Amino acid sequence: MRLILTASCAAGLLVVSAAGPSAQIERLPSARLVPAPPLTLPGVIDSNIPMVWDLVDGSWRLFAFTSWGGTPSLLAGPALDQMRESGAVTLVPDPGNGIWIQSVVTDEGGTWYGYYHHERPAEECGRPDRFILRLGAARSRDRGHTWEDLGIILEAPSDTLACASPNLYVIGGVGDVSVMLTPDRQDLYLFFSQYSKIQTEQGIAVARLAWADRDAPVGRLAMWVAGAWLPPRRGTPAAGDDRPEWVYPAGTPLAQASKPFHDEAPDADTFWGPSVHWNRYLERYVMLLNRARDEEFNNDGIYISYARTLQDPRVWTPPRKLLNHGEWYPQVAGLDPVTGTDKEASQRARFFLQGHSRHYIEFQR
Repeated sequence: MRLILTASCAAGLLVVSAAGPSAQIERLPSARLVPAPPLTLPGVIDSNIPMVWDLVDGSWRLFAFTSWGGTPSLLAGPALDQMRESGAVTLVPDPGNGIWIQSVVTDEGGTWYGYYHHERPAEECGRPDRFILRLGAARSRDRGHTWEDLGIILEAPSDTLACASPNLYVIGGVGDVSVMLTPDRQDLYLFFSQYSKIQTEQGIAVARLAWADRDAPVGRLAMWVAGAWLPPRRGTPAAGDDRPEWVYPAGTPLAQASKPFHDEAPDADTFWGPSVHWNRYLERYVMLLNRARDEEFNNDGIYISYARTLQDPRVWTPPRKLLNHGEWYPQVAGLDPVTGTDKEASQRARFFLQGHSRHYIEFQR
């Protein structure tokens, strides 16, 4: 792999800015990758890896979740480089077809809340070999071994499916979620990939959940659409199901696709798979993301974006390239004991791609 420093803004992508034309241009941070002793987390991995510190019998331990093929596993250890497999993960009731636990947040009482990516075969399109993605929530009271399913919290309307898509994996839906809780613990922000058949709806979108609704999140999200936070509407319940179906509007992507998924052309130019953390050194939120260059999700590269606040998605900076090509699922792992995770880091952190780390990522103000 050839390493590069963050450089110019990504061409061909529209990014909405909250700053007016007369606003002062702020100097952006930079980031670089530097060699590090190789580190590979146990197991096989095709997802983001959420991490949580917790106090066990008077000692701090780091927990992490890896997922492969819809089966999550729990890791634990005294430090990032001493992680070991700690057993299977159970979700009850099981929604079927596998889940990928991609983000975990703890509350002040010690309960863990997980946000998962779920894939169901595209039976309604007559294509069970392709998948429709959606997002769910779960709750654990035993440090991640067993989870109570809180339901599917976000899925795309059926009229956004691309049933004839040449995409190798996905023909619609929302997935690949990364969440961040505000410092005042009032709101949870969800950053996720949107795979609508409509080009202007493809890319990274944002939803918001009041943290007070974390135990009953179904139907409680608000989607960021063209500068406003919009709630869902009640749809028609599924046959035999007395629960309402919640229909959400498509979110406005942080950066629009210049070449879409799902058309007749094999190439694409679309951002997906965000990973967001708070960087104490920069005093900014940092997002790492993939940029697909074709319908097989081959990577143009790994990109990076910054924001000072979560409350206004328009302040995210245009994505800049960090690395040419690269594997999927870029993320950091903070190096500070007790605080360093995939959601918090400082000037230097571990840089992971699909569970493998061969580099540190270093930030400069």
